Amino acid sequence: MRQQVPPQHRTFARAMRSDSTKAENILWQALRNRQLEGLKFKRQVPLDGYILDFACFEAKLILEVDGGQHSESQRDAERDRHFAMKGFRTVRFWNDEVVRNIDGCCLTILAEIRKGSSQANPPSCDF
Repeated sequence: MRQQVPPQHRTFARAMRSDSTKAENILWQALRNRQLEGLKFKRQVPLDGYILDFACFEAKLILEVDGGQHSESQRDAERDRHFAMKGFRTVRFWNDEVVRNIDGCCLTILAEIRKGSSQANPPSCDF
């Protein structure tokens, strides 16, 4: 069942897509057009009252690119718990990490995708 997104959230997400940070733009260039493992990522996705920087629903993976204002943020921790209860994993990167090491960030994302897919399909044991 598809969740209704309040119009103001959709408008805000659209504005954020056109006003992305440098780090978000760099990561988006690596994720767009199914460039990473053929998975579809969306950016600035409104969901459950939050705006997710990037989301891959197929892998149930959320990517957040954070600046210093997110350091030890209780709201971020609550948000991560909220989505974990729905089966999503959240990976957070600092802005400067993405800018300086996009390849390393992509490797981290790939490892998380593979980790998630192995947990979703555990090996069967025939005894």
